[in-house]
Amino acid sequence: MSIHIILFGRLADIAGSSVSLDNVADTDGLVRALHSTYPALAESKYVIAVNKQVITSNTSLDENSVVALLPPYSGG
Repeated sequence: MSIHIILFGRLADIAGSSVSLDNVADTDGLVRALHSTYPALAESKYVIAVNKQVITSNTSLDENSVVALLPPYSGG
C-alpha cells in the first residue's frame, strides 16, 4: 500500500511538494518514516490532515487516504 502525502510551504522546500511512502498503516508510522527520510522535517512544526480533517491523534491510513502536512500559518 502506498500513501501519497502533499506538503506545503517550508515543508515542500524540504521534501518536495509531494511524497509517496509504502507500508505505513497509520500516521505515527508515517511521521517516523518521514523523519527518517527527511531529518529536517523532524525539526519543523506542522499539523497533519487526513481526508481534509486536521488530526490530533494517531489515525489509520488506507490507499484512499489523502494526507497533507501543513506548516504554521497566519492571516486574516
